Amino acid sequence: MKNFKISKNMKDNVITYGIVIAAYVIMQILVSTGHVSSLMQGLLVPLCVYVILAVSLNLTVGILGELSLGHAGFMCVGAFAGAFFSKCMKNVITFGLIRFVLAILIGAVAAGIIGFLIGMPVLRLRGDYLAIVTLAFGEIIKSIINVLYIGKDSRGLHFSTKDSLSLGLEPEGDVIINGAQGITGTPKDSTFTIGIILIILTLIIVLNLIHSRDGRAIMSIRDNLIAAESIGINITKYKLMAFSISAALAGVAGVLYSHNLNSLMATPKNFGYNMSIMILVFVVLGGIGNIRGSIISAVVLTLLPELLRGLSNYRMLIYSVVLIVMMLFNWSPKLIDLRKRYSLKRLLKKNREVQ
Repeated sequence: MKNFKISKNMKDNVITYGIVIAAYVIMQILVSTGHVSSLMQGLLVPLCVYVILAVSLNLTVGILGELSLGHAGFMCVGAFAGAFFSKCMKNVITFGLIRFVLAILIGAVAAGIIGFLIGMPVLRLRGDYLAIVTLAFGEIIKSIINVLYIGKDSRGLHFSTKDSLSLGLEPEGDVIINGAQGITGTPKDSTFTIGIILIILTLIIVLNLIHSRDGRAIMSIRDNLIAAESIGINITKYKLMAFSISAALAGVAGVLYSHNLNSLMATPKNFGYNMSIMILVFVVLGGIGNIRGSIISAVVLTLLPELLRGLSNYRMLIYSVVLIVMMLFNWSPKLIDLRKRYSLKRLLKKNREVQ
């Protein structure tokens, strides 16, 4: 039975990786043959960003079972940490790929550390209280970056929370983070290929964690906290592990996002409450705890508004109907039973029995 379970997990993982690789190959063929518009090509990197965010948040919401609304804040930390490094090292590390890989590592570590520090006090809470506090931390992170001024000259880095003039830079100095105006001039190193590679790495990390001993401990905490604690599972350790990894992966998505833009600002649209809610919608509609569902949901809900743009006034109406249908399809008990009854695996099994 144990070997069968392992082989089933491996099979599911291979299918998930195969879907991502197949989508990448098909999209590359369509782009090379000119069947994809420039508008759709501009959405390819954001698609990768949203998939990474959805998968990473599912680790907290679906696997750990805690509701977090501060995911955009961790994305913001990774985005600004990575963009700050790339802009500082633009003339030092001239090879773009090496600089970008280092920026991704720095963004992931910075977001992971912030996630760990926030998680220590926050994860003592549960339910709505946890959601409210994580939402507050996300807004605090965004607000701090909006009042932060950092400049660089021959004397080193200068920090201020007033304005760029108070930095006291030399005439040849450069303002890197300019308060609410953010960072401008970040190298545009993000590509669709790198985004797909990061998605696969994210899936490897998350899926391996889920099917590991640590993952089973995390899911036991989700299922029954008291029972898990009674058999000696370190609740704080595993909660912090899942939360920190989720935050670090959000930081990776933030670096990919920041290196796809000429200017990066910590606005409510980019890193605010609405972004956190949108990521949560991807997770809920794809199925809480369903990693493959999060990928599909993020792709469909990102592309759908653009695909329906030609329908003008009916675009958002159709989008809303699709959201409702997806929610019913994933969560209605009757539809769940219907899907199980007429699933391809069940039908094939019946055919074999008949033969």
